[in-house]
Amino acid sequence: MADVSSTVRRFAFTAAQGGVTAAQGFRSSALHCGIKAKAGALDLIVLASDAPSAVAGIFTTNLVQAAPVIVSKRHLADNRAHARAIVINSGCANACTGPQGLADAEQMTREVAAGLSCDPHHVLVASTGVIGVNLVMDKVVPGIRSAVGSLARGKGNEAARAIMTTDPFPKEHAVVVHTDRGSFTVGGTAKGSGMIEPNMATMLGFLTTDAHVPPPLLRRALIESARDTFNAITVDGECSTNDALFAMASGASGVAIDEESYPALLDALTSVSRELAIAIVRGGEGATKLITVTVHDAPTGDEARQVARTIANSPLVKTAVHGADPNWGRILCSAGRSGVRFDPDRATVHVGGVLLFENGLPHDDAAPAAAEHLKTPDVRIDVTLGSGGGASATIWGCDLSAEYVRINGEYRT
Repeated sequence: MADVSSTVRRFAFTAAQGGVTAAQGFRSSALHCGIKAKAGALDLIVLASDAPSAVAGIFTTNLVQAAPVIVSKRHLADNRAHARAIVINSGCANACTGPQGLADAEQMTREVAAGLSCDPHHVLVASTGVIGVNLVMDKVVPGIRSAVGSLARGKGNEAARAIMTTDPFPKEHAVVVHTDRGSFTVGGTAKGSGMIEPNMATMLGFLTTDAHVPPPLLRRALIESARDTFNAITVDGECSTNDALFAMASGASGVAIDEESYPALLDALTSVSRELAIAIVRGGEGATKLITVTVHDAPTGDEARQVARTIANSPLVKTAVHGADPNWGRILCSAGRSGVRFDPDRATVHVGGVLLFENGLPHDDAAPAAAEHLKTPDVRIDVTLGSGGGASATIWGCDLSAEYVRINGEYRT
C-alpha cells in the first residue's frame, strides 16, 4: 500500500501485518470447540486487551436481534465504554433462542471474565451462523477456558479464519499511522458473505488501535468510518439478526487522539474498514464480480447513497452484470424507483467508463465496449443525475449467480 500524506493532514499510512492484533496491547486465540461439524474447523475466538480499553459498537437495525447483540448492548451501557475482551463464535448465531440464548451469551462473557479477572460487563460477545439453534455450552465453555489460556500476539489470521461461515476467504487488514505526535496502528478483521445489506451489513467486524482515544471520539470515528465502508456494501439486500461492528483502543502506543488529531484516526479506520468491506462483497455468496456503483451530482449525499444502493440491490441489474449484458435501462429504471427526484433527460449512465445513456437517449452503438467491460471481475457503473447538487456516493455490490441460489437453498441442510 502506498504512503498517503499531505502538508495539511500531516500524517501518512504504511501497510502493516497482523490484522486485528497488529495494534499493541491486543492478543487473541482461536480454536475448534465443536460448534462446527467439520473436525478442526476454527469456531471460537477470544480477542483481549492487556488492560481496559475504550470500546465502541454499532449493531444491526433489524428488530429481530440475536442474544449476543442484546447482551453486548447491555454491557456497553454498563461498562462506561471500556472493555477487556470480545468472545466470538461461528457456526451458531444464537438468534431466536429465547431466554436460554440470553443466558448462554451471558455465560460466555462470565467465562472470559473469570479467566481475565475482570468484570463480566467488560466482556462483549458476538455470534454468527445458523439462526434458531442453541449453543452447546458443554463444548463452548471448555473452549473459552482453553482460548483464554492461550492468548498471544500474532494470531490475527487465525481469528480471521475462525469467524468465517460461508466466507470463501479470511479478511484482515492493518495500517501504521505516522503523525507528528508519533505512530499508532489500526487493524481489523471482518466476516460476511451472505445476508449483506447496509444499516448494518450482515457481518461481524472488529477493529483495534493502540492510540489513546476517549470513548466519545472512538464512537464518533466508528460511526463516521462505517458510513461509507461497512454501511456502503450489499450482497443481497438482507439485514440480519447478528450484525455487529466493534472498535477497541488500548492506548498502548502512547499517541493521544483529540480533535486536532482526530482526522488521522478517522482516515485510518476508514482505510482499514474499506479494505474489509470491499473484501466482504468480493467474497459474497456466489459472487463472480465486484460492482462499484457511484452516483454523481445528486441533491445530497444521502440521496446519492439511496440511488446507488437501489441500483446495487436490483436483482435485474445484478443478473445483467452476471451475464455481461450492458442493459442501461435496468440501471436507469432502478435509479428512477429509488425515491430520489431527478430529471431523466439530464441523467447519464456509464458502464466501465462507456457512455450508454445521455439526454434521454441511448448510445447503443457503445454497447459492445460496455459488454467487454462487464466480462471483467471489477465492474464500474456511474450514474449522473444532473441535479446540480454536486453530491456523490459509492455503494459496492456483486452479481447474482446460480451459485448464490444453491448456497442459500441448501444453507440449513
